Amino acid sequence: MNELQAILEGFELSQKSGEITFLATVVKTQGSTYRRPGAKMLMTNAGRIIGTISAGCLENDVFEHTQQRMLDGKPIVVTYDNTASEDILWGFGLGCNGIVQVLIERLETESTLNAIAFTQECFDKKHLGIIATVFAFEGGVDVKLGSRLLLYPNGKILTDIKDPNLIQSLSADTQAAFANQKSSVNNYQLPLGSAEVFIEVIQPPTSLVIFGAGYDAIPVAQFAQALGWQVTVVDCRANEATRARFPIACDVILSRREIVQKQVFIDAYTVTVVMTHNYLDDLEILKMLLPSPARYIGVLGPKARTERLIEDLRLQGIVSTTEQLKRLHGPIGIDIGADTPEGIAIAIIAEIQAVLTNRSGNFLRNRNQPIHQCYESNFKLLVTT
Repeated sequence: MNELQAILEGFELSQKSGEITFLATVVKTQGSTYRRPGAKMLMTNAGRIIGTISAGCLENDVFEHTQQRMLDGKPIVVTYDNTASEDILWGFGLGCNGIVQVLIERLETESTLNAIAFTQECFDKKHLGIIATVFAFEGGVDVKLGSRLLLYPNGKILTDIKDPNLIQSLSADTQAAFANQKSSVNNYQLPLGSAEVFIEVIQPPTSLVIFGAGYDAIPVAQFAQALGWQVTVVDCRANEATRARFPIACDVILSRREIVQKQVFIDAYTVTVVMTHNYLDDLEILKMLLPSPARYIGVLGPKARTERLIEDLRLQGIVSTTEQLKRLHGPIGIDIGADTPEGIAIAIIAEIQAVLTNRSGNFLRNRNQPIHQCYESNFKLLVTT
């Protein structure tokens, strides 16, 4: 389970127990910071804290703000500036020379613009969603701190923002975020003032389908679940004993290669690993996976074996396109010298993570660009006629 999933479960539990809940979200950063925009922390009036927004130095202070400054239930933004010498006096010691702005809001369960409830819906229905949140404004812009615009995959928009110019700009920019799947921090210069908005892309959990249920598949499933991925294991031997070997959260499908395509759902959020150790099973599975929308197809075994699989499919009249072969990884995993089931599993999961984030998997010390996506505020001037 990853951090966001733990927050979602914590929010559900807090509602059942009648606790008042608060959500802290990093909405803007400048310079070097430990967490980036989108990092979240859930807090309850009972003192429970789930998630982190720093390396552990800000969490208690943010919680104190919920107890001292939010008695009226209205959102606030707190700025932590580690570039100033006062940081030593206050004792935060962020460890990075940066500025962090945190939006703290009380979660109203009845609100249709509840960010956690919307995120849960995206997870449950496995679709992308966009949350645009106002965290600063000046002048006569008709918004409130914490005002939102939510964008659904079908184009549906929910918002409590009243300013028509800001709605128009956000409608276009959230659509763009949906297309490029990149979050951003935007500064809108409007006719009557300005507004800063964090546009956040909500990604549904990655679905991993592992074809093969040998003992070397177990650490692959375990590491994937530690990242919050939803794991399905397909055993083409249809062995009932398989279920006992895998974590209870795994979905285990007992099948045969002749019918596996009828029992497994593959979409654009699915990554796959083929490790059946059976050539004919792999051949049938690849026949299904290559034309599918799967984002990643990994095949265990040497390069020559994978090439032979592709050639045998060609002899059957199934010619793989260049785009399909780009998604095919064989041998599977990044080169870390792994030779144990656990080491190989780490190499596999690391390669999939690199593919999902469009990274190379090289040493970070050799990277000349920033490690994380840059969220410096994008200036947007709205020109009206």
